[in-house]
Amino acid sequence: MKLASYTNGEWFTARGAGIQVSDAVYGEPIAEISSDGLDFAGMVRFAREVGGPNLQKYTFHERGAMLRAVAAHLSERKEEFYQLSHKTGATRRDNFVDIDGGIGTFFSYASLTRRELPNQQFLLEDDPVSLSRAGTFLGRHILVPREGVAVHINAFNFPVWGMLEKLAPGLIAGVPAIVKPATQTAYLTELVFRRMLESGILPQGAVQLICGSTGDLLEHLLEQDLVTFTGSASTGRKLKVHPNLIAHSIPFNMEADSLNCSLLGQSVEPGDEEFDLFVSEVALEMTVKAGQKCTAIRRVIVPEGKTEAVINTLRERLAKVVLGDPSQPEVGMGPLVSRAQREEVRGKVTQLRHSSELVLGGENVQLKGGEWESGGFMAPTLLYCPNPLSASEPHDLEAFGPVATVLPYKGLDQAIQIAKRGRGSLAGSIVTHDLQEARTLFFGCASTHGRILILNRDNAKESTGHGSPLPQLIHGGPGRAGAGQELGGLRGIKHFMQRSAVQADPTTLGFISGEYVRGGQVKEPALHPFRKHFEDLEIGESLLTHRRTVTEADIVNFANLSGDYFYAHVDEIGAKDSIFGKRVAHGYFLVSAAAGLFVWPTPGPVLANYGLENLRFIEPVGIGDTIQARLTVKSKNAKDSKPGERPTGVVAWDVEITNQEGAVVALYTILTLVERHHPGR
Repeated sequence: MKLASYTNGEWFTARGAGIQVSDAVYGEPIAEISSDGLDFAGMVRFAREVGGPNLQKYTFHERGAMLRAVAAHLSERKEEFYQLSHKTGATRRDNFVDIDGGIGTFFSYASLTRRELPNQQFLLEDDPVSLSRAGTFLGRHILVPREGVAVHINAFNFPVWGMLEKLAPGLIAGVPAIVKPATQTAYLTELVFRRMLESGILPQGAVQLICGSTGDLLEHLLEQDLVTFTGSASTGRKLKVHPNLIAHSIPFNMEADSLNCSLLGQSVEPGDEEFDLFVSEVALEMTVKAGQKCTAIRRVIVPEGKTEAVINTLRERLAKVVLGDPSQPEVGMGPLVSRAQREEVRGKVTQLRHSSELVLGGENVQLKGGEWESGGFMAPTLLYCPNPLSASEPHDLEAFGPVATVLPYKGLDQAIQIAKRGRGSLAGSIVTHDLQEARTLFFGCASTHGRILILNRDNAKESTGHGSPLPQLIHGGPGRAGAGQELGGLRGIKHFMQRSAVQADPTTLGFISGEYVRGGQVKEPALHPFRKHFEDLEIGESLLTHRRTVTEADIVNFANLSGDYFYAHVDEIGAKDSIFGKRVAHGYFLVSAAAGLFVWPTPGPVLANYGLENLRFIEPVGIGDTIQARLTVKSKNAKDSKPGERPTGVVAWDVEITNQEGAVVALYTILTLVERHHPGR
């Protein structure tokens, strides 16, 4: 079977012979890969001219809905993916990480988009900042999609997750992508890509695929484009200094393999729950994906007096792992991705043994299916380095397979020193139930780790483990790990967008941003805004309420109702000696009184109070002061409605309470649930 690439809206199969790819289990030919004849310049042009405009005409919410629909479509076909994935060496457990994890990332970003992004095509990053004394000149950061293409160069170990975790934030941002999977497992990526296209959900040009070499692709990139890379640090460094990327200042995000560590706290004793958790986590990371994870534990850092117990327990656990054909249910670990990869890992183990002794790693293992010689099988291999501060190999060489080295330490300072010798890691873990120990180790290691799991008996049942990147948290790390960041919730989306600072007067800034800016022009129609449906409300529509004078009875009654007898409200003598110099009204009374000033009492389109944000009390209000409120439509966000449910939207209202002198006494935003006329609007 010759794999095809997808370019300019159609499939392309290269002419002539390509690279032969064999399955990892039996060594049998499975695919031929070549990109000869592919028009790379045309791919880039098609992405910019067709894919970008097609994506960017949709809002964040609409793109999020696309991701959710694609994820649902792929979920229905997981068994098909699982069967082909076995040929890469992946067990069913491994497939949960790669296939389910990738699809889950689409679902996660779809939900995040609906929850945290507006239903529009740009993103307001922060609040307006006053740049002048009178407030007539303000600034704000706005993010817009880059008008180029994102080139995603992926590693062999996660042919599905690697593609989907990069696509998710980029597509949400509105940036089309060209996906380049690693040759060895591209056949699985191509299958998932085909099913994604067959759904018909993504607009034309949103995604393209290269099976084979990238040719001169990078030569055609310009300033609006960007590149994301996952793979070895050496390959990443070569790509990063590509002359065209440098010449056009093209962003290059690198996520490289790293020498991740797991650190056992010195307070943990054999028999403790944390000791068993530590050993289980190390054994798991050595065997999931046959140790071929960029986050896998390579350095096992253990208190000096407990190394023997850790090694013995690990040896027992790893000796029970069943190797073989990953399609067999009893098999716990499949092969490496290829024979060539196994030979590379063996070579690294030979180098590691210059300063470490082999404690487990004999190759006389009985396979449950599969071919040892023609496949990529390798037994779990554990080493022990007695002098981790003087040895260099465990901190410089990564054997990208089921290999880890135990490193003893004396005291927490030395443990931190050993951990830092990895010179930058994607992930680390600390296993302890001692709070002070956890704090010391975290802050000691944080500067050289992108993510650190603190594992103990309290979170073990729900913990996702040392090596699982999560869509909500960054995936990346400093130094050797590439100094890049992927995922991380909104951070991942912002990477594909251009941040621009706009400076203007409040009215202009509000018009550009689509959100009312305090101090800008308002509209005051005769009809009360609470009597209008969601679609009928306009940004900047405002209501100035009648006035209300605050009395002593108001304060006393509110204190009795709320139980808040703080001295500044009810103690005449105490209040006189306070910073206020007199008794003042409760802040929450002001909020309640303002609601009484602006609500419309009879039933109408406003269904419920949805929340309150950014409340600030500016000036005290005393007995005899008179307050007035201004309510202004700040922003609107339509909500998805389920069948049979009232269609609604959330309206954010800017509220400003002033006193009889016109001074602002309180500022905040309230959110209300407002009925829509039509579900599609």
